[in-house]
Amino acid sequence: MSKFIVIEGLEGAGKSSAVRYVTDYLQHHGIDRIECTREPGGTPLAERMRAIVKEVHDERLTIEAELLLMYASRVQLVETRIKPALADGVWVVGDRHDLSSQAYQGGGRGIDAQLIGAIKQAVLGNFKPDLTLYLDIDPALGLQRARHRGELDRIELEQLSFFERTRARYLELAAKDDSIVVIDAAQTPDLVKTAIERALDHYLSNEPLCIPG
Repeated sequence: MSKFIVIEGLEGAGKSSAVRYVTDYLQHHGIDRIECTREPGGTPLAERMRAIVKEVHDERLTIEAELLLMYASRVQLVETRIKPALADGVWVVGDRHDLSSQAYQGGGRGIDAQLIGAIKQAVLGNFKPDLTLYLDIDPALGLQRARHRGELDRIELEQLSFFERTRARYLELAAKDDSIVVIDAAQTPDLVKTAIERALDHYLSNEPLCIPG
């Protein structure tokens, strides 16, 4: 049975590299039908919503509008790409999913968790990742890494305290959900890769692989 595996984390945590580690691992284990997604975005319409969320505008984007755009982009991706892929036996590896909204809009922005939960239930129902790998990093180090990549987007321009609140919410949520594995992202890339592979080993040892053919 195909699975939905998600990489989460703050800016500079190394999510793109982690997506590659996961796909390499799956391919090594005989799974070659893999689709990678990102949020916000992942479809032509969802990418347009991503641009609104990520780009700097003359007009202030309210936190409520940001939250709704995130979920609009997410449900578009889930319904048009992720669910069809899973139904077709394709494994999906996602760069962010719903946990991001709970952490960024809930923890960082301070939007009520019950409101976020109500929106989530309305548009996603019980749909959730099978496994989430949260790359934990000190926000100051993560932002330092992000700055080295080039120009920062609207979210990355937030104050350090915003990312500290976001990280705290991530860790709070991870402590309550066994499907979320915390990975120390401050380690060297090789150690992060090893930690991810161990997490996948543990997960798949309890979820037998069903490889087509």
